[in-house]
Amino acid sequence: MTTTKAPRVSGTRLWSRLMEMAEIGATPQGGCNRQALTDGDLEGRRLFGRWAAAAGCSLRVDAIGNIFIRRHGRDDSLPAVMTGSHLDTQPTGGKFDGIYGVLAGLEVIESLNDRGIETRHPIEVAVWCNEEGCRFPAAMMGSAVWSGRMPLADAHALTDRAGRSVRQELERLGVDMSAPITRQPVKGAFEVHIEQGPVLEQRSKTIGVVTGVQHMSRHEVIVHGQEAHAGPTPMEMRKDPIRVLADVLPAMYATAARHGKDARFTVGIIETSPGSPNTVPGQLRFTVDLRHPDGVQYRSLRGEIDAVVHAALERQGLEGGIRCVWEAPGVEFDAACIGAVRRAAQTLGCDAMEIVSGAGHDSVNLAYVVPTSMIFVPCAGGLSHNEAESAAPADLETGANVLMHAMLSLAD
Repeated sequence: MTTTKAPRVSGTRLWSRLMEMAEIGATPQGGCNRQALTDGDLEGRRLFGRWAAAAGCSLRVDAIGNIFIRRHGRDDSLPAVMTGSHLDTQPTGGKFDGIYGVLAGLEVIESLNDRGIETRHPIEVAVWCNEEGCRFPAAMMGSAVWSGRMPLADAHALTDRAGRSVRQELERLGVDMSAPITRQPVKGAFEVHIEQGPVLEQRSKTIGVVTGVQHMSRHEVIVHGQEAHAGPTPMEMRKDPIRVLADVLPAMYATAARHGKDARFTVGIIETSPGSPNTVPGQLRFTVDLRHPDGVQYRSLRGEIDAVVHAALERQGLEGGIRCVWEAPGVEFDAACIGAVRRAAQTLGCDAMEIVSGAGHDSVNLAYVVPTSMIFVPCAGGLSHNEAESAAPADLETGANVLMHAMLSLAD
């Protein structure tokens, strides 16, 4: 196949739909707040469903809220070629993270319809529920249940800060709790996504051929102190949990630095209780996010961070601890699927490079049970999880074209 004859997607239609979806949960600074299983998420899912129906796709929703649309193949008994991502966002998220992967998959189906191109294998686009993990504390939840890496009951029991459970919200949004969690046969799965990092932009590459995802985990540190009046209580008599925070933060940053430029350490939440400006806190809670592409380095980093916390607690004479609340071990993607992406980029004349993802994606869970790979496109300044998240229409179109040709190579 030559580049002049290779079919292309409609970049105009893809961009228009991205902008229409962005109107749901639009924020004043130009981003999106469409957190999992909120009314905004429901509205976005319904809009996607209407587009899918217009494209002639069948649709089903399972008991964890994952959506699957299907374009039937000439032999519908064959395993599907799958793509997709998520529609939920961070509280101050952007227009492209996840959403691009879902709508690019729909655009592949629309473009094949426009050209009357049939495929031997069926094609499916998945919308994975609660990928972000910001409202309910389990990132990539829907794909974890589908892949068998999280029990359905555990996912249903997750609660948000208001005490609402995943099950309650699914029921409120009208999801059938008796719908089976059926893992349909899949020949190969692809996910196209903005990079969420600056590498492609810095190296002037239009396509990232993603070979795997780094190791990552989230941890919760809790320190128990004693509430006391900020005025009359002498400093030396306080059981102040903030002393532990002051102790561990420099040591944690130094520990991460010792593990090289690929190590990632983030404190995303710091909370005190009761949270009064003139009261010594009775409890401190903060989160730690750890990442590294090298398994040995990652495990060493985890162990050393744990040791830093325990040493600080002992020095300050306070009770508490650190626990892992979520972990996604790194994965290497399927060689055949990576090859399909690489060949698609070559066919289309794209300037591509191999890259390892620094962020977690639903493809991490899929890779444990089906052949999987990913495609990255640049985003401005590498900025994501931010209302200012931005990507060029031409780059998004190119990524969707690579996705289409990678899928076609498996679907026929």
